[in-house]
Amino acid sequence: MSRLLAYFLRGLVVVVPLALTIYVCVVIFTTIDSWLGLPVRGVGFVLALVMITVVGFLASSIVTRTLLAALDRLLDRLPFVRLLYSSAKDMLNAFVGEKRRFDKPVLVSISGDGAVKVLAFLTSDSLASLGVADQVAVYMPQSYGFAGHILVVPVDRVQRIDADAAEVMAFIISGGVTTVESRAGH
Repeated sequence: MSRLLAYFLRGLVVVVPLALTIYVCVVIFTTIDSWLGLPVRGVGFVLALVMITVVGFLASSIVTRTLLAALDRLLDRLPFVRLLYSSAKDMLNAFVGEKRRFDKPVLVSISGDGAVKVLAFLTSDSLASLGVADQVAVYMPQSYGFAGHILVVPVDRVQRIDADAAEVMAFIISGGVTTVESRAGH
């Protein structure tokens, strides 16, 4: 009986992530296709990827950058829109933009004796503008979610680690079940 249970649990580990991934992809494909009124499943998703890539290409030109800067200034004047737009833009830029912010993984000692530590990302080397020059800002993502916490800690409690930032983020979000390889071994 215990062997049967072990097979069932192993099957869950294989089937659930695969089913969840397929389900989310089907929902995304179906939703985009329904917005565009396309009868062939997946075509809308491919068109969306192409359109986003074209917009990215156009955003690289000086003329388009000027137009986007004007749009940024306009949206910055609208109270609620400013909050939503700038927050979404800053978050995307932090992960994939030219101004990536989650590229410095660190260990932060949260106990006085240094025995308890958390993995985080250094997001600001100095908080002098806030009147705390001896402090830094680190972002601590939560496992299995897209939320996190900003911690303000003394500089001497932060230790940089030699690992790929994307691997560290995956490690944190997975609750510590993925592996992270040190860059020293490369």
